[in-house]
Amino acid sequence: MTEDAAPETAPPPKDPMKSFRGVMAGALIMEAITVGLALPVVAQLGDGVTSLQGWLTIALAVAHLLACGLLRFGWIRPVILLLQLALVGFLVSVVSIGVIGAIFLGVWLYLFWLRHDVAKRMAAGTLPSQQTS
Repeated sequence: MTEDAAPETAPPPKDPMKSFRGVMAGALIMEAITVGLALPVVAQLGDGVTSLQGWLTIALAVAHLLACGLLRFGWIRPVILLLQLALVGFLVSVVSIGVIGAIFLGVWLYLFWLRHDVAKRMAAGTLPSQQTS
């Protein structure tokens, strides 16, 4: 009774950028929720939800949700920064939404710096997942 031994295969290496896309998706979802919750602010402090400010706020929230599905493409990073700059542009009309944009711009700049650092460490082979025991 001999059993055929299955050859030992190593699991595929982990892709840190795949998990980073999950972090980006989570940040985009949180930002879309935050921008959507700013609609009452537009109604009270701005020109109303049915004004251009309200429609732009809704459009930006939807754009954040759509960006979640496009994270696998490399060109989405500048698009995310453009979304942040559009939110910061609200400083002119509704300061509260502009402040939300400035806060999330800081978050995204930090996330992109982390991504750059991970890519640099991955190229150097110094990530813990790349170390062999």
